[in-house]
Amino acid sequence: MKHFVKELGLPVAPGHGSLVGIYNGEEFVFEESSWYVINVLKLLWRYGLNPLRMYMWVEDILDKFMRIYRYQTHDYTFSSNERLLHALGGNDFTQMLNQTIDESMQKAGFSHKFINEVVCPAMRVNYGQGVNINGFVGAVSLAGVESGLWAVKGGNKLVCTGLIYAAKAQVIPGTVLSIEPKTRPNSAGDTVKLYHVTYNSTSGSSSDMYDIVIIAAPLNRKMSNITFRNFNPPIPEFSNPYHQTVATFVHGRLNASFFGYEDPSAFHFGSILTTENPKLFINSLGVVSPAENTPSEEKLPLRSAVWKVFSREPLTKEQLNLLFSSYDSVKVKKWLAYPHYSPPEKCPPVILHDRIYYLNGIEWAASAMEMSAIAAKNAALLAYHQWYGNTDKIDQEDLHEKLKTEL
Repeated sequence: MKHFVKELGLPVAPGHGSLVGIYNGEEFVFEESSWYVINVLKLLWRYGLNPLRMYMWVEDILDKFMRIYRYQTHDYTFSSNERLLHALGGNDFTQMLNQTIDESMQKAGFSHKFINEVVCPAMRVNYGQGVNINGFVGAVSLAGVESGLWAVKGGNKLVCTGLIYAAKAQVIPGTVLSIEPKTRPNSAGDTVKLYHVTYNSTSGSSSDMYDIVIIAAPLNRKMSNITFRNFNPPIPEFSNPYHQTVATFVHGRLNASFFGYEDPSAFHFGSILTTENPKLFINSLGVVSPAENTPSEEKLPLRSAVWKVFSREPLTKEQLNLLFSSYDSVKVKKWLAYPHYSPPEKCPPVILHDRIYYLNGIEWAASAMEMSAIAAKNAALLAYHQWYGNTDKIDQEDLHEKLKTEL
């Protein structure tokens, strides 16, 4: 994504830093201070060297994962998500799909307290699930809570619109209904296989013929209604469910007493993460603001702010009244945000049929914008190399060593 942002010349805004509290349903088990040294001492006192070891553990995984950018720069591609992961981190990466983040970190020697109080809240805010998600997506989630996060001024959606414009792509707004293989004669007197794509647009039902089809939408239940007609063998059905997350945006004043603070002026958190507790009806809540704006210096409970609340179910009026002392606006977005992870995971195929490629299978390894961007480039390279018969660029092993020796 950074490469796209740079190529498009989009301005970047650093993430607004706010103090974090981790709440277990009864009390805050960790309260971040504005003083770095105090935070270090707090973490050492409660968790020992676990935080430092986690940073090193995640960095090691990220270092291996970063190899994908070098591979793709040299136009290498992979015909399955498992092969892509194996090329980056060997058996360690593929095994992470088959065990939970809890199991992965316990094997690495992390304490139960640290996993329950630090790792689990990160999973809940990023994926709405606990430490039973697979180890790879868990590592991605932990990378997402580190410092240095940023956003595009005006919204990350500008990356998508900018790329479409830069590619000079013809965009047809509509909903794909069906895909069907067809044979047509070519100028040489032979027949060629094309794909007949039917879709609904503003002008009604339409269709076109295509050489290559790339599907960038989840094909799982309740996610899309694309019918694959007359394929032999049939296109597989993907029955694994996606996980529902409810995002509630509230403009109002937080009720600090709900979190045990009788004096609102003493409450200074802009982000509240939660541990696993069946009594808790939220996964997290935090202040959000436009990328262009500078946050107010006034303490949060004393002013109205826009809070984003993540929960598994829509919040009732009673629950909103518990969380907020007053509010004047509520917007709710209920969506199937990411897969419901339940290792061992098997990723859907990248190649659904000859010259039909599927991007969203990579979400079962880890669902994130960056993962989708990587999957898109992988599919584009794969389609190109298969079209032109460049088999030496597909599914190559030991690329890390090979590319080092080419320097």
